[in-house]
Amino acid sequence: MKGQIIKIVSNLCFVKNGKKIYECHPRGKFRNQNIAPIVGDYVKFDEEHQYILEILPRKNELLRPFVSNIDQGIIVTSAKQPDFSTNLLDKLITTLEHHHITPIICLTKLDLLSNQEKKQLKKIMRYYENIGYQVFKNTDKRKIKKIFKNKTTVFTGQTGAGKSTLLNHLDKSLNLATGEISKALGRGRHTTRHVELLEIAKGKVVDTPGFSSIDFNDMSMEEIKDTFIEFRKYPCPYQDCSHLNEKECQVKSKVKEGKILSSRYENYCKFITKSR
Repeated sequence: MKGQIIKIVSNLCFVKNGKKIYECHPRGKFRNQNIAPIVGDYVKFDEEHQYILEILPRKNELLRPFVSNIDQGIIVTSAKQPDFSTNLLDKLITTLEHHHITPIICLTKLDLLSNQEKKQLKKIMRYYENIGYQVFKNTDKRKIKKIFKNKTTVFTGQTGAGKSTLLNHLDKSLNLATGEISKALGRGRHTTRHVELLEIAKGKVVDTPGFSSIDFNDMSMEEIKDTFIEFRKYPCPYQDCSHLNEKECQVKSKVKEGKILSSRYENYCKFITKSR
């Protein structure tokens, strides 16, 4: 029988087939083969003895959070408390793009901003929309629900940004735990303890523990460059241009002209430096 893993607690996999959920253990052979089932995996399982027999090929997978077969990722981004960060936003976009997951931005806590801060953030978000990313506010509940249909969506973003709170507003039956912001650290406390696949608005949604740091150790310079989708509009004279020190670089030229957001380019340079 085939099913999909919707939750893992300790070594117990909750596999859904139709409306029924089976509590299954992975076979010992997976450990010997250094394979671990993860939430989102489609599997073959023995319904009588409740063992996972085979993990079917994955479309993609994320390591942090540890999930597979994702169509789109909603990056829940706090405007304040914790403060808005283009660096973290671009890290998450780069991570999702690298894994062929469509990034979508959702802003929370806009009510905490001054009018001037709102104008500045709106200007930044207009740039992301112009290069092809959807941007929502956490009050756009109907619009967000519409994009869930027939998709598997991962919710991610910094701790304390309000992921679980947003999910609770989208589906009041969920009752996911939420936490307050630590004033000393300027970030939220982890409230989601495990990864789980939830059914919301005719789609599947993954609630995940928050995180505040990502590295690009598994990505090459070329792979990072490819995730900055707006760079593709401006081909350089040299095909292998890294957009760092080369003369006649079109990307650097467009940054100076204001056609590429300076913070995007600065973040790109930081990511490339860290990947070396």
